[in-house]
Amino acid sequence: MPEKPEKPDKETAEQGTSEQGTSGEDGAPEARPRRRQARGERRITQLLEAAASVFCTTGYTAASTNAIAREAGVSPGTLYQFFPNKEAIAIELGGRLMHEMREAYGEALAPVDPATPLEEAVAAAVDRFIDFNCRHPVFFALMHGPDVPGRMAEEHDALHATLVGRIEALLTPFLPEDTPPAETARVARMCLGIYKSGLELVLAHEGAEREAYVRELKHAVFRYLDPLVVD
Repeated sequence: MPEKPEKPDKETAEQGTSEQGTSGEDGAPEARPRRRQARGERRITQLLEAAASVFCTTGYTAASTNAIAREAGVSPGTLYQFFPNKEAIAIELGGRLMHEMREAYGEALAPVDPATPLEEAVAAAVDRFIDFNCRHPVFFALMHGPDVPGRMAEEHDALHATLVGRIEALLTPFLPEDTPPAETARVARMCLGIYKSGLELVLAHEGAEREAYVRELKHAVFRYLDPLVVD
């Protein structure tokens, strides 16, 4: 059965009332105190961090708002003051991670000097992507689960299409000039597919073993591309 939102606790009720603001002498609403805004942002960050931990541990389907509230150390009523359900939490968390991911792939897939050795270009791109995913393992848990919320799935599809396009642009200087665009796109999709497959193994290990899988992933992408590129 769906969870019933609990009645907001005293702290939550007072916060909600105080954040509505007051009216000045001319009847215009006064600006919300910055201190209350900062406190609200800290609470949201606290809840999103707790949700990330729960989603990574149990998966999105098994996660509950009660579990997220417990992880955050707050009452369910406090959580409902900021998010109506776990889907809203996942969408907010996913949106923030998408934004950061776009910045990460912008750096990872920036154009390179054609004189750059292929192995070096591959290693640099993989390192940046791995760094992001290791810092935010929940991104993989949310984006590759079987029950991703619809809005997040759409954003992920758009991100995937953009990634493929950027990889195509990165690969073009390395491929023969007469390579058909359809073939370049196919190679780009294969590279991204190899990376995603290897990423799951990377995230499943830690320490020296994780580093070993990162090396194997770089080798896999490089060995796939090496016969295709021009000298």
